[in-house]
Amino acid sequence: MPYSPLELAKACCLAADDKLATDIKLLDLTALSDVCDYFVICTVANNPQMGAVREAVEDKARLNFGAKPLSAEGRGGSSWLLLDYGTVVVHVFKPEARDYYRLERLWGDAAEVDLGLGDRER
Repeated sequence: MPYSPLELAKACCLAADDKLATDIKLLDLTALSDVCDYFVICTVANNPQMGAVREAVEDKARLNFGAKPLSAEGRGGSSWLLLDYGTVVVHVFKPEARDYYRLERLWGDAAEVDLGLGDRER
Protein backbone atom coordinates (compact mmCIF):
# COMPACT_ATOMS: atom_id res chain seq x y z
CA MET A 1 0.00 0.00 0.00
CA PRO A 2 1.75 3.20 -1.17
CA TYR A 3 -0.28 5.43 1.16
CA SER A 4 -1.14 5.41 4.83
CA PRO A 5 -4.61 4.65 6.16
CA LEU A 6 -4.59 8.11 7.76
CA GLU A 7 -3.99 9.76 4.37
CA LEU A 8 -6.93 7.85 2.89
CA ALA A 9 -9.16 8.69 5.86
CA LYS A 10 -8.34 12.40 5.67
CA ALA A 11 -9.01 12.41 1.92
CA CYS A 12 -12.42 10.81 2.55
CA CYS A 13 -13.19 13.52 5.11
CA LEU A 14 -12.23 16.26 2.65
CA ALA A 15 -14.38 14.68 -0.06
CA ALA A 16 -17.37 14.66 2.31
CA ASP A 17 -16.64 18.25 3.28
CA ASP A 18 -16.55 19.26 -0.39
CA LYS A 19 -20.14 18.00 -0.67
CA LEU A 20 -21.17 19.98 2.45
CA ALA A 21 -21.51 17.03 4.81
CA THR A 22 -21.66 18.24 8.40
CA ASP A 23 -20.24 17.19 11.78
CA ILE A 24 -17.39 15.31 10.12
CA LYS A 25 -15.39 13.22 12.60
CA LEU A 26 -12.30 11.11 12.09
CA LEU A 27 -11.81 8.54 14.84
CA ASP A 28 -8.46 6.81 15.31
CA LEU A 29 -9.16 3.17 16.17
CA THR A 30 -5.62 1.88 15.73
CA ALA A 31 -5.23 1.09 19.44
CA LEU A 32 -8.79 -0.20 19.86
CA SER A 33 -9.66 -2.40 16.90
CA ASP A 34 -8.14 -5.13 14.79
CA VAL A 35 -10.87 -4.63 12.19
CA CYS A 36 -9.93 -1.17 10.88
CA ASP A 37 -7.73 1.82 11.72
CA TYR A 38 -10.07 4.76 11.17
CA PHE A 39 -13.75 5.63 11.14
CA VAL A 40 -14.93 8.58 9.10
CA ILE A 41 -18.34 9.73 10.33
CA CYS A 42 -20.43 12.50 8.81
CA THR A 43 -24.01 13.70 8.47
CA VAL A 44 -26.00 14.59 5.35
CA ALA A 45 -29.42 16.18 5.04
CA ASN A 46 -31.04 14.02 2.37
CA ASN A 47 -30.68 11.22 -0.20
CA PRO A 48 -29.25 13.38 -3.02
CA GLN A 49 -26.53 14.69 -0.69
CA MET A 50 -25.81 11.15 0.51
CA GLY A 51 -25.30 10.08 -3.10
CA ALA A 52 -23.07 13.08 -3.78
CA VAL A 53 -20.90 12.32 -0.73
CA ARG A 54 -20.63 8.67 -1.73
CA GLU A 55 -19.57 9.57 -5.25
CA ALA A 56 -17.05 12.17 -4.03
CA VAL A 57 -15.48 9.78 -1.51
CA GLU A 58 -15.25 6.94 -4.03
CA ASP A 59 -13.80 9.25 -6.70
CA LYS A 60 -11.17 10.78 -4.39
CA ALA A 61 -10.14 7.38 -3.02
CA ARG A 62 -9.88 5.87 -6.50
CA LEU A 63 -8.18 8.80 -8.23
CA ASN A 64 -5.71 9.70 -5.46
CA PHE A 65 -4.96 6.27 -4.01
CA GLY A 66 -6.26 3.66 -6.44
CA ALA A 67 -8.52 2.45 -3.61
CA LYS A 68 -11.95 0.92 -4.12
CA PRO A 69 -14.33 -0.06 -1.33
CA LEU A 70 -14.17 -3.71 -0.37
CA SER A 71 -17.88 -3.47 0.33
CA ALA A 72 -20.64 -0.88 0.45
CA GLU A 73 -23.90 -0.95 2.35
CA GLY A 74 -26.92 1.34 2.14
CA ARG A 75 -28.11 2.67 -1.18
CA GLY A 76 -31.01 4.84 -2.30
CA GLY A 77 -33.42 5.63 0.50
CA SER A 78 -31.24 4.33 3.31
CA SER A 79 -30.46 6.47 6.33
CA TRP A 80 -26.89 5.12 6.68
CA LEU A 81 -24.25 4.51 4.04
CA LEU A 82 -21.10 2.53 4.79
CA LEU A 83 -18.04 2.32 2.56
CA ASP A 84 -15.46 -0.22 3.77
CA TYR A 85 -11.91 0.37 2.53
CA GLY A 86 -10.41 -2.19 4.92
CA THR A 87 -8.29 0.10 7.07
CA VAL A 88 -10.82 2.95 6.76
CA VAL A 89 -14.59 2.70 7.14
CA VAL A 90 -16.70 5.66 6.02
CA HIS A 91 -20.10 6.16 7.66
CA VAL A 92 -22.51 8.67 6.09
CA PHE A 93 -25.63 9.21 8.18
CA LYS A 94 -28.86 11.10 7.99
CA PRO A 95 -29.36 12.92 11.32
CA GLU A 96 -31.86 10.48 12.84
CA ALA A 97 -29.66 7.46 12.11
CA ARG A 98 -26.57 9.17 13.50
CA ASP A 99 -28.47 9.98 16.69
CA TYR A 100 -29.69 6.39 16.92
CA TYR A 101 -26.38 4.59 16.34
CA ARG A 102 -24.15 7.11 18.17
CA LEU A 103 -20.88 5.65 16.93
CA GLU A 104 -18.87 8.37 18.65
CA ARG A 105 -20.25 7.18 22.00
CA LEU A 106 -19.83 3.51 21.14
CA TRP A 107 -16.18 4.20 20.29
CA GLY A 108 -15.79 6.82 23.02
CA ASP A 109 -12.23 5.73 23.83
CA ALA A 110 -11.08 6.51 20.29
CA ALA A 111 -9.01 9.63 19.75
CA GLU A 112 -10.48 12.16 17.35
CA VAL A 113 -8.12 13.38 14.64
CA ASP A 114 -8.23 17.15 14.21
CA LEU A 115 -9.14 17.87 10.58
CA GLY A 116 -9.13 21.66 10.84
CA LEU A 117 -12.44 21.80 8.98
CA GLY A 118 -14.10 24.07 11.52
CA ASP A 119 -11.94 26.95 10.31
CA ARG A 120 -13.08 26.65 6.71
CA GLU A 121 -15.69 28.97 5.28
CA ARG A 122 -18.51 27.67 3.14
